[in-house]
Formats: sequence, C-alpha cells, structure tokens
Amino acid sequence: MVRCLPFFISLAAATNLYATHYDGNIYSLSLDGGNSLSVTSSLKSCGDGPSWLTFDSSTRTMYCSDHAGNASMNGLLTSYSVNQNGRLTELANTVDVGAAVHSVIYGGKHGREKYLAVAHYGGSALSTFALPLRSDKKPVEIFRYKMTQPGVKPQQDSPHPHQVILDPTGDFILVPDLGADQVRVYAINQQSGHLNVCPSLNYTAGSGPRHGLFWKSNPSDSRHAPVTMLYTVSELSGHFNAFVVSYLSSGCLAFKETQSFVPYPGGQLPAAGTPAELRMAGNSLYASIRFDQGFAPNDSMSTMVRSSNGTVSFSQITSAYGTIPRTFVINKKGTLVAIGDQASSNVAIVKRDRRTGTLGNLAANLQVGQPGPASNSSSGLSSIIWEE
Repeated sequence: MVRCLPFFISLAAATNLYATHYDGNIYSLSLDGGNSLSVTSSLKSCGDGPSWLTFDSSTRTMYCSDHAGNASMNGLLTSYSVNQNGRLTELANTVDVGAAVHSVIYGGKHGREKYLAVAHYGGSALSTFALPLRSDKKPVEIFRYKMTQPGVKPQQDSPHPHQVILDPTGDFILVPDLGADQVRVYAINQQSGHLNVCPSLNYTAGSGPRHGLFWKSNPSDSRHAPVTMLYTVSELSGHFNAFVVSYLSSGCLAFKETQSFVPYPGGQLPAAGTPAELRMAGNSLYASIRFDQGFAPNDSMSTMVRSSNGTVSFSQITSAYGTIPRTFVINKKGTLVAIGDQASSNVAIVKRDRRTGTLGNLAANLQVGQPGPASNSSSGLSSIIWEE
C-alpha cells in the first residue's frame, strides 16, 4: 500500500483544462504537479470554429459555441458530459446564430431552470437557450442588433457583442458591444428566463468595449460605504474604465464613471496594441494585451491593483509567453494563470503570488494545435478554461 501512495498523489495533483482551437477541435489538457502540461485527448466537434467553452461544475456539463457563420442561423451550440479524466462525450447540439464568441450560464435560483446566454460578434446578436440543451429546442430569445450608421472605427461596421457578463446578484446580464460603443443591459426574469431590455451604458465614440467584470465590496469593511463596481476594457481606445453601479427602483441599473486610463506603462499603448480579456483575483485585475510585442516576440499581460474603495491603478506588465493572448483564466486558488495565446497557439501556465498578485515565472508551456497568422482572427487557439 505504501508503494502505491505516490501514484495516488500524482492523480490528485493533476488538474484538467480545456482549450478550443479554430482547427475544429476541443482539446483536453492535464496539468500534473503544476509544471507538466500535456494533451490527453481531442474531439473534433462544435462546428467549424470552436470559439468558447463554458463549464457547469454542478452537472459536469460543458457548452461550446461555434465561431463559424454570421447573422444567419448557421452556427452550432453543443453540450458535452465531462468525465473525471477530462474526456468529453457529446450530449446534444442545436443550431444557433453564427459567429459566437462568449457565453454565460444564468438563472437556476431557487431550483428554477438554468439558461445559457451567447454573444455573437459577427452575428450581431445575443441568443438564449434553456438548459439542459436539447437538439430539438430552439433559442428562447434572440436579440438582433442594428446600427443606423457605422461607427467611427473600421471595426465598427456593425454591432459586435463580445461578451456576456452576469452581475453579482444574478439578476442582470450585460453585453459589451464593440461595434456600437455601448454595454447593453438586461434584467433577468427569473421565472421565465426572458430578458427585459434596460437602458445601455454608452461609451465615447470609437472606444469599442470588449470585456468586463463586476466587483462588490466586502460588507464587513466599515471604512467605506458598500459599493458595486463595473470594470471594462475597450479594444479600440485601449482604455480601462471603472463605473459605480446603482440598482434602481425601476428594475434597471445606473452607472457613474469614476476612472478611465490606459493600463500600460506611460499610459499609452503601442500603435497596434489592444486589450483583450479582463480578469480579477483578490485585489488584482489583469488585462491581456495583444499586438504590443512588449516582450518580443511575445505580447503582454497588464496587472492593476484595486483598493478597498474600488479605485484601480496600473502596476506592471509581464510576458504573455506567446503572441496574441486572446484569453486567460486564473485558478480558484489564485496561484496559477493559464494564458491562451492565439497566434502562437500555446497555453502558458504562469505562477501567481497570491499575496502581491504579481505574475511570475512560466510553470508550464504547451503548443496546442497549429499556430495561425496574427492577421487571421479565425485561426489558432481560441479559448482556455480550468475545470473548476
């Protein structure tokens, strides 16, 4: 029995991650001991361009969105069961609006039904589905977006929803729209799963809000009044924005901007540099920076520090250990960050200091699928998640 113990310790130390690639595969990865990363299996599924994964840990179900297609109903949404070894088994797939890039699970309060909301960048839409997913079920709702005229930047030829954000109460969904320079706001009907349209949060023309997150202060902190903040990064202007969030008697939200700055040394990005994803752990916020070549030939990760009253300040940049860090995730312990570098098509596992929030050395690195040219937004690695 004693001789077998190291084997069981090794199994316990392994962590599953999952990556999508525009080659049409979902890859299951295993991080063993924190420094050995390997591909354990791959599955050709989720349409022509798997772009985003959302994992429901309570049911061990994975949802994959397809980047292929456009505003027509020609994309795929697929669900999978996930076993303890990280292997995926397809459960159902259904037709969705094309060009999906992000999704989030909402609902489920008091035993009610859960739903999945999906943002469609090229499809200029938000769709919602009742869960569990069934192949014969159509979307619950589809919100199709239009603009009266193009925006001021070339990328703003049409509405481009890029993310779906759930607020801390679970009662509101926000959708950053890079094309329309606004964050669209919806109040959730918890009984039906339907979304009620609220007034949007509008940005300066040419901002291109891409990703965001909420933070709610600790109610036990007597030094400051309770506050809920929305933080966003804008792809086109390069800015980080902070807003105080108010919950109105009308059943909608109000926003007051408190900060706007470029999270980069000197407050200015290189000409081609753009923020992509935004994440938070502890008192630190992180934004991945694409096309800046801050650690040539690699791009960068920007670290910011949040004070107890919600104010954020820039701290430093560190290497993304690859090119075009489209996406990244922080493990629940806050000790590791998995960076999905799109063009170099690698997953870089970086150490994180829980006390200071500083991103440190490379713990593991693995190429997943084939690299893609930086000029092609529909090639290379598209997303990465932990199984947590």
